[in-house]
Amino acid sequence: MPVISLLTLGCAKNLVDSEVVLGTLHARGYEFAADPERADLVIINTCGFIAPARAEAEQTISEFIDWKKSKPGRKLMVVGCYVERFSDYLKVKFREVDYWAGVKDFDRLWLMIENQHLPGREKTFLLNYDTPRAISTGRNWAYVKISEGCSHRCHFCSIPLIKGPYQSRTMTSIIQEVKALVSFGIREINLISHDTTYFGRDRKIDAGLVKLLGKLITIKDLRWIRVLYGYPEEITDELLEIMNEAKICPYFDLPFQHASKKVLKLMGRTIDGNRALKLVDKIRKKVPGAVIRTSLIVGFPGEGAKEFSELKNFVRQARFEHLGVFTYSTEIGTVASRLKETVLPSEKERRRREIMRLQKEISRKFYQSFVGSELEVLLEEVEERKGKTIGRARARFQAPEVDGLVWVDKLPESKKQWPDFLNVRIERALTYDLGGRIINDKTG
Repeated sequence: MPVISLLTLGCAKNLVDSEVVLGTLHARGYEFAADPERADLVIINTCGFIAPARAEAEQTISEFIDWKKSKPGRKLMVVGCYVERFSDYLKVKFREVDYWAGVKDFDRLWLMIENQHLPGREKTFLLNYDTPRAISTGRNWAYVKISEGCSHRCHFCSIPLIKGPYQSRTMTSIIQEVKALVSFGIREINLISHDTTYFGRDRKIDAGLVKLLGKLITIKDLRWIRVLYGYPEEITDELLEIMNEAKICPYFDLPFQHASKKVLKLMGRTIDGNRALKLVDKIRKKVPGAVIRTSLIVGFPGEGAKEFSELKNFVRQARFEHLGVFTYSTEIGTVASRLKETVLPSEKERRRREIMRLQKEISRKFYQSFVGSELEVLLEEVEERKGKTIGRARARFQAPEVDGLVWVDKLPESKKQWPDFLNVRIERALTYDLGGRIINDKTG
């Protein structure tokens, strides 16, 4: 059997797909290598959501075509979102690739590797609790994907064109998977989807996410539950109420995209800046300690100086604890692709930097507010730096991979097995990180 190396591009949802690939291939007896130079077959799981992601994918494919040519017998497989959307183009441009697959076959790529027939599927692959999956995130936290696809029709977004309409997993499937993860030592789960707050609606389940959370909080030894990728229009009073449960991190990941009513109408979004500010205020009043992450798009067609000024004022007033900004890129096949571009690429980038400068000061003040306080943190890893043992950890208000960290100084070297949770006194704040010292390690 060939030794396999797998490279994941894109978001956390892609990472879960890659974990399914690893799990199913491992169940077939395949071996893996982190270093592609030790592999016979490289699998690239691509992102095709926006132009920069596609450019990254093409560059990566080109690099591994060179890798393939450097040694006889090597093979290359390219899978995922980019392939699903533009397979004909990719197959012509990269003829040296041996295998292609979109988003429907992550659990059965072995059929292609073993030269067996791969029957067609109509829908995006939706994992189940018994789907083999190799957790790659670390010793104590994991992502749990609760659905596939999206039934919203935002004018700029290609997700429905790639993944199709929303498909919820069954509640039983999710609960069984989480119980299994906890039995393996996972203490934090991060629920992910293209829209977690839509969960269950395609199955005619009212308040599906609320009901799911109500079941998850009863699972013994599960300490933190985080909900990622929500939709502002779907935040209900019932959801805000359950977000106060002790196991649920008071973390809201809500992409508002813009503040200008004009731009939002062109985007196909319904909550303008004023309504968004009211929602932000409501969340913070009803969920003490709530933190909010949002994402914004600058340079959308029709965004002039006035509309950009509205966006800046929105950021100043909302004071999001975490924020990311994307420059708009036209996506073929979307409603917005019919709009004429009105903002130059250089101006889009200038606007992105300006928003991030505003956010940098907001973030700095947010993190400075924790200096002198005590926080419970999840210890992800222990590292050796210049002869000192340093802990890499996160607080409840920090989502994995996208937010900052809490660096725990001077951990005792004698400790052989660290607990999952530590109490830390915060001594310093950076723009996006915190640093401190352990108080005790009896909370794990």
